[in-house]
Amino acid sequence: MVDVIMTVFEQYEFYFRLLLSGFLGLLIGFDRTHKNKPAGVKTYTFVTLASALITIVSIESVVYYGHISDRIMMDPMRLTAQIVSGLGFLGAGLIMKAGFEVKGLTSAAMILFAGGVGIGIGAGFYGIVLFAIAVAFFFTRVGGWIEKQEHKKLQAKHERSDFSA
Repeated sequence: MVDVIMTVFEQYEFYFRLLLSGFLGLLIGFDRTHKNKPAGVKTYTFVTLASALITIVSIESVVYYGHISDRIMMDPMRLTAQIVSGLGFLGAGLIMKAGFEVKGLTSAAMILFAGGVGIGIGAGFYGIVLFAIAVAFFFTRVGGWIEKQEHKKLQAKHERSDFSA
């Protein structure tokens, strides 16, 4: 029993990684939910948590099972590479086409990004992931502002052409 308790405390960083990953997924999802996008808080939280969990298991599997035989070769990131394939499938489900209009591309890209956040946190790269989150939110805001300005210009151009016709 004491060994089990010690193991839990020794692995506190894994629990921290999962908590941080879930929190960051919640932040990303909140941003998307706030904008009434198809994937929201729960989706992004699950993507980041699952990615972190799979990454931790993949890396730690090498530690636990890599020494069984000299003939066993393990790649700690092989399982993590499969996350990216799954995220592509999930992202494709968010993309919808109606005529010439395509919707959901940003949500699909953010699903991939959320997976990257989970993988990064799962692998223990806190600083770079937190920096990536800050950069993503900053440029998302800048991009939204630019899109709003372009939309205003286009709307004004249409109003002028309707008025002169």
